[in-house]
Amino acid sequence: MHIFKAMLWRVGKVAITLLVLSLILFWLLSLIRGDAASARLGSTGGADQVAALRHALHLDQSFVTRYGTWLMHMLHGDFGHSDVSGDPVMPLLVVRGKASLLLGAVTIALLVPLAIVLGVWSGLHEGQWSDRLISTLSLVGLGTPEFVIGTLLVALLSFTLHWLPALSLWHDGMSYREWALIMVMPVLTLLSVCLAQNVRLIRAGTLAATRSEACQMARLNGFSEGQVIMHWIMPMAMITYVPLLARYVTALLSGALIAETLFSWPGLASTLLDATQSRDVPVIMAIAMLICTFTVVVNALADGLARLASPAARREAS
Repeated sequence: MHIFKAMLWRVGKVAITLLVLSLILFWLLSLIRGDAASARLGSTGGADQVAALRHALHLDQSFVTRYGTWLMHMLHGDFGHSDVSGDPVMPLLVVRGKASLLLGAVTIALLVPLAIVLGVWSGLHEGQWSDRLISTLSLVGLGTPEFVIGTLLVALLSFTLHWLPALSLWHDGMSYREWALIMVMPVLTLLSVCLAQNVRLIRAGTLAATRSEACQMARLNGFSEGQVIMHWIMPMAMITYVPLLARYVTALLSGALIAETLFSWPGLASTLLDATQSRDVPVIMAIAMLICTFTVVVNALADGLARLASPAARREAS
């Protein structure tokens, strides 16, 4: 019963958080000078034309009316139509969302095992040459912005060695090899900082677990080093790492804006940037709320998993 109440409380917090975020985002967008009508017509449209287009797009309504209408449509799964093109927002979200999901999934699939292997190895070999090498490379990754790494990758792998295309351009009928080639540099750019941060976190957790009383007692009781690593060090390091991993998974979204823009990857981040420039509020709100929902839900799930993995939390629940 206690776990059920805790789940309901977390779901309620997620819903309230998303509602507040949607209100703040809509309010901030209302403060931006200009709107989709003026952006569409630009300097070619007169005041009467702009006013007529604003009325057709319901941009002349009050903030409360526009937000209430948007919220009711959103709750019914209707993301509306683009103020710029007039096309439904949902198909755009599906197509661009698949591209971003593919890029993020490949990055995470590489990030987690690489971070665990490198971080645990570095923590178990503290002070050795491999630990110093991994730590040095991690510091370099932390100190180098994503756009710098992406630019260097383009200069080296595309313009100098001619191994990879400079832009991740899609076309129908692409082979798996072509898919792999256009994904290499965006994935490496996203991995750069997140991998360095995750390796350092797991290394710190591994060092703390290695020096814990539980590991010392296990060694004194005759358990092999492999058993100590698998049954004590790894679980103790992962308990603290799982919630932090969720933070870095969501941090990939901010890095995706740089990677998608730099390599012309047709995902949500680049679409959000284009919509912001054209003041396309329905598209901005749909993508922003999709990103906010993903961020809030992932962090809530990570916190819940961390609590379930914690012995103290399990005793409290029982």
